[in-house]
Amino acid sequence: MTDVSGTEDEGAGPTTPCADPLGDPFLAASFAVPARPDTFLRRDRLVRHLDQALLTPLTMVNGAAGAGKTLLVADWAAGLDRPVAWLTTDAVDQGPGMFWAYLTQALHASGTPVPASVGRPSDAHHVDHTLLARLAADLSTRDRPVIVVLDEYDRVSAPEIADQLEFVLHHAGAGLRLILVTRTEPLLPLHRYRAVGAMTEIRGAELAFTPEEAATLVARHGLRLGVSAVRALVERTRGWAAGLRLCVLAALDSPDPELYLKEFEADRSAVADFLLAEVLKRQSAQTQDLLLRVSVLERFCPDLANALTGRTDAEPLLAGLHRANAFVEHLGHAWYRLHPLFGEILRAHLRERAPGLEPELHGRAARWLRHSGFLSEMLAHGTAAGDWDFTANALVEELAIGQLFTGPRSTDLAELVSRTGPEAESPAMSLVRAAHELSRSDLDRGLPHLHHAEESLTADDAPGAAAARLSCALLEVLAARLTGSPGRAEQAAEAARHLRTEVPEHLLDKHPELNALTQTHLGSARLWAGRFEDARAALSPVAGTTGGAATALPREESLGHLALIDYLNGWPGRAERKALAAMSETERLSRDPPTGSGIDRMVLAAVAVDRNELAQAQSLLDAAADSPPALRDPVTEAGRMIATARLLLARGHARAALEAAEPAVPADVVSPWAEGQTALVASAVHLAEGRPEAAARILRAVPHSHPACTVGAARAELAAGRPDVAMDLLDGARPEGRAGPAVTVRAALLRAQAADVAGDFATARRHVGQALLEARRERLRRPFLEAGPWLRPLLSTEPLRGLGAGWLTPGPSPSQEQPWAPVVEELSGRERDVLRRLAQMMSTEEIAADLYVSVNTVKTHLKSVYRKLAVNRRNDAVRRARELRLL
Repeated sequence: MTDVSGTEDEGAGPTTPCADPLGDPFLAASFAVPARPDTFLRRDRLVRHLDQALLTPLTMVNGAAGAGKTLLVADWAAGLDRPVAWLTTDAVDQGPGMFWAYLTQALHASGTPVPASVGRPSDAHHVDHTLLARLAADLSTRDRPVIVVLDEYDRVSAPEIADQLEFVLHHAGAGLRLILVTRTEPLLPLHRYRAVGAMTEIRGAELAFTPEEAATLVARHGLRLGVSAVRALVERTRGWAAGLRLCVLAALDSPDPELYLKEFEADRSAVADFLLAEVLKRQSAQTQDLLLRVSVLERFCPDLANALTGRTDAEPLLAGLHRANAFVEHLGHAWYRLHPLFGEILRAHLRERAPGLEPELHGRAARWLRHSGFLSEMLAHGTAAGDWDFTANALVEELAIGQLFTGPRSTDLAELVSRTGPEAESPAMSLVRAAHELSRSDLDRGLPHLHHAEESLTADDAPGAAAARLSCALLEVLAARLTGSPGRAEQAAEAARHLRTEVPEHLLDKHPELNALTQTHLGSARLWAGRFEDARAALSPVAGTTGGAATALPREESLGHLALIDYLNGWPGRAERKALAAMSETERLSRDPPTGSGIDRMVLAAVAVDRNELAQAQSLLDAAADSPPALRDPVTEAGRMIATARLLLARGHARAALEAAEPAVPADVVSPWAEGQTALVASAVHLAEGRPEAAARILRAVPHSHPACTVGAARAELAAGRPDVAMDLLDGARPEGRAGPAVTVRAALLRAQAADVAGDFATARRHVGQALLEARRERLRRPFLEAGPWLRPLLSTEPLRGLGAGWLTPGPSPSQEQPWAPVVEELSGRERDVLRRLAQMMSTEEIAADLYVSVNTVKTHLKSVYRKLAVNRRNDAVRRARELRLL
């Protein structure tokens, strides 16, 4: 072998050397473009991106082992109309001389010979700079760029090779297109190429399979999987090519591939063999130990990793693993996580290599997380360590008991608490168990735990005792709400106010959910007692908070209770707006299972009945039944019973309505409004069945402190033939000045009916007109349907007909006038919002964005609009709505 200083004639033709600098024959496999398997999937989006490699001097395809880098570039190279010099560098580990000997041989093997004047290295560990200069000069004169692929370039570790490669690449100019396939970033000055747009990059995130690509790959292997199964597989593998292929190959041998992929144990599969061999075993002993220990964590930072290893070297090790694409993902702000499959396999390997170490690691993690303020994650690890008392004490002393009810991980926390062992008997553990049981409305199990904790804390002055007593007060207010005990709720809330002064202020600031929950439970108890304004005073500040997920549940609950107050006071529009706001909190957090009382749906159902939107009301009640609430308190139970009874009554099922309203709600005290609403349903049933005296008698026994009951009593008296008594009741109570339109419209119609009976038709028309004006804003139809046949002739006259057109009665046709008939089912407020945007030619996605709801929610509203308007298409819906004057 001769170097560039040898005696070969500069002008001689090229020769093809047959041996490397050590005298060994070149390994032909190093120059072969890898073959693609029959099941290989060509991904056009990546090929199109890789086409940019023809325009930039440098291209880097960087990803983890098995990410599909090599096959992607091989497939792309095979489709080119020019030769590609391919070099797999795994055998080139003898130094710069060996590297450049193999690289020049790769050029020869591809049909792109290097002139003899360039020379060849004769020393495996050294290459003369003149050779590099001549090679760069030769490449720079080529008519077409020479394409060179260096596969597995991460195995080239000598810094001098990177410097030499940069020299050749720079001086070759437009004559060289270098493509590096690597697991790690090379030592080349990549920032320079990036800065001037002279570099093409394909990284791991882009290499990951999309669900659509994965579905095609699965089908190519002859496997049939559902869409959800494919998406779950992509989520578990993070779209990792080798993982997908290995999982699919294993599933082919299973009688139920979909079940296999759902339940397969990664640590007992070919995936484990691949990752252990290609990733774990390539690391140093210290790095392997680190990876095994952090496998018990969902996420980790260097300090937490050090706490688990007892060393101080985690920061450089984790940074290096991430740079090396060793299945350690960087989350930002120095936090990392393991690839899910890699984590599963490492945990299984940890149990085999160090039995019994896992609980100790969980315990170390729990203590670090508590000290660092990550309470939710602390709970998971404390529970996994089986250290129940430490976990419960941390939860109570940090004033975080409210997180069992609300917050982003409330369901996870409750599940973990349910697994505590019976050996834990501390006051803190009793308090945590009480919170867990009461959060599910289980008073029989929760109250004994609460009383045990209270007795243990009576004389306790230890650090954290004040926080524990404050948590007890919260649970007492909740228990009072669940049992319908307003007096007990007031006492517990007052105790909580005093205890707040004994708790460090920074704890109160960290946990706004505690006070928000206390006020919400207190407001519910006050509402049950009929003290609407006092309830509003407790609930309104909570509903108006602008906190995050921690206070979302009390916000939702407070808005739902305020909606019920508005409904009971006769303001359906206000009630609907608050109930929808409450439901938006639920949708935003997507809590499953639900953690609140679900009162918002009950209110919306009751409002829909008043508007005669009976199918909508039934849908809301069905949804509430399908997703039973966690908190079952008297207010919610009464609301559900009343909404159900009113719906049955509107559908003409009088007996069923009476049965739905009759059962007494279990509570320590009787609620005046619940009693009054029940009496109103019973009275309406008697009226519907022709027993006005019985209807009047029922309401005489109910205190007429609420305007709705007064109006109901007046209706019964008028039906019994005592118009003077009816008018005296209305005049004495004057509901027009105290209640909303759901009450005042009914009162106006009663006055109109009394005037009609007396023959005073002008007064009757005036009162009906007043009722129409008030009802139109709220789209209240039930009062007119309940009024009876005397009303129809009046509504057919002008100007009353115009006041009811489009929302209560159909508008006049261009050719003829239609007889009066109430619209059986009108659009809801949100359906009108959707319809208005439909008329503006907005797409489903645009409507969803404009209304801040999901696309699926918009589609549900559209289906309901089409059904109510008896159409099947958008244009027909808009045309029909305009005919009915709904737009």
